[in-house]
Amino acid sequence: MAELTLRKVVKRFGQVEIIHGVDLEILDGEFVVFVGPSGCGKSTLLRMIAGLEELTDGELRIGDRMVNDVEPAARGVAMVFQTYALYPHMTVQENMSFGLRMAGLPKSEIKSRVDRAADILHLTPLLSRRPKQLSGGQRQRVAIGRAIVREPKVFLFDEPLSNLDAELRVQMRIEISKLHYDLKTTMIYVTHDQVEAMTLADKIVILNRGQIEQVGRPMDLYLKPANLFVAGFMGSPKMNFLKVPAGKSEGKNVRLEAPDFRQGHVVLAAPNAPAMQGGKEYTLGIRPEHIVVTQQGEGKGEIEIEVVESLGDITYLHGVTPGGNRITISITGFHDFKHGDTIGFDFAEKDAHLFDSDGKSVAL
Repeated sequence: MAELTLRKVVKRFGQVEIIHGVDLEILDGEFVVFVGPSGCGKSTLLRMIAGLEELTDGELRIGDRMVNDVEPAARGVAMVFQTYALYPHMTVQENMSFGLRMAGLPKSEIKSRVDRAADILHLTPLLSRRPKQLSGGQRQRVAIGRAIVREPKVFLFDEPLSNLDAELRVQMRIEISKLHYDLKTTMIYVTHDQVEAMTLADKIVILNRGQIEQVGRPMDLYLKPANLFVAGFMGSPKMNFLKVPAGKSEGKNVRLEAPDFRQGHVVLAAPNAPAMQGGKEYTLGIRPEHIVVTQQGEGKGEIEIEVVESLGDITYLHGVTPGGNRITISITGFHDFKHGDTIGFDFAEKDAHLFDSDGKSVAL
């Protein structure tokens, strides 16, 4: 196991800078997930850690050792890719042991490592099969087993579940989480799926355009997003955003004025907020599960329903306010709403998020 440190890490392809001076500390034994939209630089950053991409600038350390110029095979890392990349003519046992055989390890040591990995991943009955005789989930477990037998200091996963169907993804998430618990090894996992990030990670690193937007525990990022990007990215359905043309401080409260509110404004308790001057635009954020449905004419505002998604245990109401803001409401169970209904909505002050014109979170 090992901790990992990135200092001012930069990556350029020609004149185009992809990673912009990333600083990051990953503790020994942590499960860290890099998450962000396509093209944000998460896979590039992972490949730099693996040694598959050179650093343009900055410093990368694994434990106490700087590895900027160390070959991938000598870094003590093992990578699991999106594609399984198994040898079709080899058995599961031969696929898992191939790297160890190339390294010249004794046969007894190879067998011991393969048997242990196969036991952890429930592959023992499959050791004599070839990849074409395996399901997608089984092939991915073989690819993970091939990494385990190397006994690396750091495991790297590059979107390993994206080729699996929904049921297998859930199953493999559980398997990877159990693997981390059993091995207690540092793991870095790349995904664009924030559900995977929330369920797997000890710590999430949210990337956007080659920069880190926020680092923290899953629920800290969910409950206390640093900015509009993080607030909108974490959560499914995403947070609702209402544009507030004007806001100002009133003692320990904040008065937000917008036509979408029933009284033309709403007042939120904000004892920790900095002084706010009237006339500046703000954005109010409310998560779908924190909005409650009220009778028309009650609550803080109203929406006209455009789409109803009934999923059995949960119902999503998608609608639009008189001011043109779109709102999604999440309510438990089945409800008999339909397109065109007008309903009121309300929310508790403690569940509100406020962002300034630069998209930064304002303390409430």
